[in-house]
Amino acid sequence: MSTWTLPTASGSYVVGFAPDDQGLVLHHWGGPTETEPPAPSLPRRAASFVRDVDLLPMEATALGTRDVHAAEIVARRADGVRGLRLSLAGEVEHRVEDDGGTWLVCPLADPVAQVAVELHLRSHPSHDVITKWATIRNDSGHAVELLRGWGGAFEAPTGEGAQVEVRTGAWSRETTASVVDLTAGTLSVGSRQGITSHTAAPVVTVRPRGVPDGDAWSVALAWSGSWRLAVDVVMVTGSVRIAGGPDDESGVLTLRPGESLVTPTLAGLWAHGDADVVANAWHAYQRTLARSTGPEHRPVVYNSWYATTFDVRLEHQLALADVAAGLGVEVFVVDDGWFRGRTSDRAGLGDWEPDPAKLPDGLAPLADAVRERGMRFGLWVEPEAVNPDSDLYRTHPEWVHHVAGRPLRTLRNQYVLDLGRPEVEEWVSGTLRQLLTSADISYLKWDMNRAITDGGQRTPGGDDWSWRHTQAYYRVMTMLREELGHVTVEACAGGGGRIDLAVLEHSDVVWPSDETGPRDRLAIQHGFLGVYPSWVMSSWVTDEPDVLDAEHASLDFRFVVASAGVLGIGSDLLGWDAATRARAAEHVTRYRRTREVVHTGQLHRHGTPAGRAYGVTYTLGDRAVVLAWRRDGGALAVTLPGTDPAGRYRIVWGSGQVEERTGDELLSGLAVPWSWGDCDIAELVRL
Repeated sequence: MSTWTLPTASGSYVVGFAPDDQGLVLHHWGGPTETEPPAPSLPRRAASFVRDVDLLPMEATALGTRDVHAAEIVARRADGVRGLRLSLAGEVEHRVEDDGGTWLVCPLADPVAQVAVELHLRSHPSHDVITKWATIRNDSGHAVELLRGWGGAFEAPTGEGAQVEVRTGAWSRETTASVVDLTAGTLSVGSRQGITSHTAAPVVTVRPRGVPDGDAWSVALAWSGSWRLAVDVVMVTGSVRIAGGPDDESGVLTLRPGESLVTPTLAGLWAHGDADVVANAWHAYQRTLARSTGPEHRPVVYNSWYATTFDVRLEHQLALADVAAGLGVEVFVVDDGWFRGRTSDRAGLGDWEPDPAKLPDGLAPLADAVRERGMRFGLWVEPEAVNPDSDLYRTHPEWVHHVAGRPLRTLRNQYVLDLGRPEVEEWVSGTLRQLLTSADISYLKWDMNRAITDGGQRTPGGDDWSWRHTQAYYRVMTMLREELGHVTVEACAGGGGRIDLAVLEHSDVVWPSDETGPRDRLAIQHGFLGVYPSWVMSSWVTDEPDVLDAEHASLDFRFVVASAGVLGIGSDLLGWDAATRARAAEHVTRYRRTREVVHTGQLHRHGTPAGRAYGVTYTLGDRAVVLAWRRDGGALAVTLPGTDPAGRYRIVWGSGQVEERTGDELLSGLAVPWSWGDCDIAELVRL
C-alpha cells in the first residue's frame, strides 16, 4: 500500500511513505477525497543547503533526520552519539477497530543510536480530530537524554504564512483570543510553571491569511505540566508546521537503557467555516473524552467560600444549606477552611482532617444533614500543596519541590509537594481515599493555587520534575475515577491554571477563572467556549464585583451569564432577601430545564463581549436556548441554524412572555427584546 487514509466525520487525513524510507509524509489533510491524493511535490531550492526531508510535510522527525527546520525529537546519548537518523524499522500497521476508528502505527529507528520511535495516528468517524503520539524507546546500553520529546507534528497548507489564533491571558482574564499574522519564523506559546498556566492555553488555530471563514486547522496538546506549542512557517512550501509537547527549555527527559516513554497526545483538527464551526468540531471530539455529559456529574453547585471564607461552622453551613436546597441546588460544597489548623492561608495545608474546633464530630454530621436536605455533599482540597506551618511539612520537609542548595520560596504562603516522588503520590492517594470514604462525599473540588517555581528534588538529577509530577497527577486522578467513580471531580488551579485536553479526560468539570464578575467573565467564556465545551465550564453567580469592569451587574445578568455553562452559586445566601431568593430559584429551575440543550447542543456566538450586544445560543434538534446581553444602545438579532422554514416555534422569554413564530420568520433573525434591562434568555421549541 502506498498511502493510508484516516477518515474523519467530515474529512480525511492521508499519509504515505517518505522518500528513502525515512518515515511517513502527509499527502492530504482536509475534506473528503474521491481519488488518492498525490505525494507532496518539492519546490525548487538550493540543493546543497537543504535536503528533501526538510521540505516535506513529515509526520514525525528528529534532529539528525531533519537538519534545517525544527524537529520533534532532539536526543543525545551519554557516549556522545548526538541526534537520530530515523528510518522505517518494519511494516506499517493499519487497522480498523470495532468502533469504526482507524489506527496507524509506524515503526522507526536509528540503528546507530539504537533508539526506536513508534509513531501512532488515530481517527474516528464521530469527530474530525486526528490524534498523534509516539513511544520512544532506548535500546542502547547508554542513557539517552531527550532535550525535546514530542510525538510528531501537523503541517497545514495555509499558503505563505498564516493567521494564527492563540488563547492567552493572566489570572482573572484567561483564554483571551488573539490573532497573530505570522509571515515568517516561529510563534511559540507555553508554560514553564509545572501546570498548564493562566498565561496560555495549549491550542492554536491557523488559517490562510485574510480568509476568516474558510479552511482552518487547529492543534491542541493533551498535557498538564510545563509545555510548549510551536508554529513554524516553512518557507517556500506554503505551509506551517505545528508541533508541541513537554517544555523543552525547563526540563530534560532521560531514558536509561531499556526504558521507554509515551509522549503526550497531539490532537489536530480540520474544519471548514468560521470560529464556531471550529469550536463545535472540538466539542464533538471532547465528548469522546468525557465519561458523561449529563447532570449526574454536572450538577448545580452551591459553594460556601464567599459566605464563610475560613470561618467554617456547622450551624452556619447548615443555614446556608437550607437556603441552597430551597433554590434547587443539587450539590453543597464546603470550600477552604474545614480542615485542621486552617484559620488563614498561612497554615494547615497538608493536614487534611476535619478541624475539631469547627467540626468536632467530623464531616459525617454535616454531609448527612446536607443529604437530608436533598443535596449531595462536596469538599474543596488542595492535595499538591503544603504550608510551612503544618504537621505534614514538619514531618516531611523533604517532600516539597526543591532545587538542592537553594533556599525555598513560598507563593501564597505555601510550597508544592513533589507528587513525582512515589511516597508522595502514595500519601496523596491514601489521603484522598480516606477522606472521601469518611463521610457521604460525592463531589471533590481539586485546587492548585501556585506554580511550581523550585522544580526538582534533593537527590541528583531532577530535570524531569514536571514530567514526573504530571504523570503522578494523572495516576491519582485515574485512581479517583476507578475506585471512587461516584465522586464528581472539579479541576481548578487558582482559576484556569490547569485546563487542557488531558484534564478534560480525567475530570468532569473545570474552573475557567477566579473572575466571577459577569461583564469580565463574558470575555473569558467567549474565549473558553471557542476551544472547550460548555458542559465542563463551571460558572458561578456571586456578589463579587468585576476586576476590570466595575459597572453594576444585576442578579439576572449574573445568572444568565452563568447559565451558559455548568451553573454554580457562590453568593452569601443569608444576605439575600426573600425576593432575591425567589428570583434565583426561578433561574435555577429554568437552567435545569434547559441544561440538556446547553450541554449537548451546538454552540453559536453572536457579536463580541466588547460590543454593545452579545449572545450565545445552543441548538439541539427542535430546541434552542438563547442567552443574550447588551450595554446601552445595543441591539441583537440572532439566527438559529437548523431552523425549518415550514415549522412553527414557541418562544418563552425570561420575562414569562410567550409567543409563536414561523420558521421562515426566524430565518431573518430573532430580535432579543431585552426584557430584563441588560440581559434576557429565551427557550425555543418546535411545535
